[in-house]
Amino acid sequence: MRFEGLLAILLAPCVGSFLGVVIDRLPAGRPLLLGRSSCDHCGRTLGPRELIPIVSYLAQRGRCGCGEVRLSWFYPTIELAALAVALSAASVLSGWLLWASLGLGWTLLALAAIDFRHYLLPDVLTLPLIPAGLAVAYALDPALLQEHALGAVIGFGAFAVIGWAYRRLRGRHGLGLGDAKLLAAAGAWLGWPALPGVVVIAAGLALALALAGALAGAKLAWTGKLAFGPHLALAFWLVWLFGPVVVG
Repeated sequence: MRFEGLLAILLAPCVGSFLGVVIDRLPAGRPLLLGRSSCDHCGRTLGPRELIPIVSYLAQRGRCGCGEVRLSWFYPTIELAALAVALSAASVLSGWLLWASLGLGWTLLALAAIDFRHYLLPDVLTLPLIPAGLAVAYALDPALLQEHALGAVIGFGAFAVIGWAYRRLRGRHGLGLGDAKLLAAAGAWLGWPALPGVVVIAAGLALALALAGALAGAKLAWTGKLAFGPHLALAFWLVWLFGPVVVG
C-alpha cells in the first residue's frame, strides 16, 4: 500500500468523528463548527482525552467520564465506518483518485446515516456530488463527460418518474426526490450504463435486510417506511470501487 493510502487510513477515524457531528447536527439545523462536544446525558463538556476517535470510547469502556451513563455507540460506529471506507478505497485506488473517492465515500456514509435516522437526504450533501462526479469523469477522460452527464439526467429522471407514478397510484410518497438526486450523483460518477446495476444491488440489499428482519420476528408492512438511501449509497460505493454489474 502506498503512502497516501496509509495516510488516508490514519486520518479516517478523525474524519469519521467530524462526520458524526455532521450527521447529528445537520438535520437539526445546528451549526457544525461552533460549540464544544458534550455528553448527551449529563451535558458535561468533553475534554481532549475524551475526543480521540475510537480510542477514547475503548479506554472509557463505553462510559461517560462522570461514570454515570453509558456513551452512545453512534460515534465509534461512524468512526469505524469511515475507516472501512478508507480501507476499501486504499485497497484499489491511489493518487488523486483515491482522495476524490474518499470524498465520495465519506459523503455517502454521512448521507446513509442521516437517511437511516431521519428519512432525509440533505441537498447540501447530495447535490455537490453531481458536479464532482462530472469533474472526475472529465479528469479521467474528457470523452466520458457526455456519458456521465447523461447518467445524471437519467438517474434523476428515472427515480423522479417512479416516485411520481407511485404517488398517483398509491396516494402517498414512495421514492423521494432525495433518492432521485442520489441516483443522479451515481450517474455522474459511474455513467448511465452502470445505473441498472446500482439499482439492482440497492434493491437486493433492501430486500435482504427486510427478509432478515422478518426472520428475526419483525413485522413487515406495505405501509411501513423504508430508508432506501443507505442501500443506494452502499451500492453506489461498491460499483464505484469494483465496477458495474451487468444487468440483462
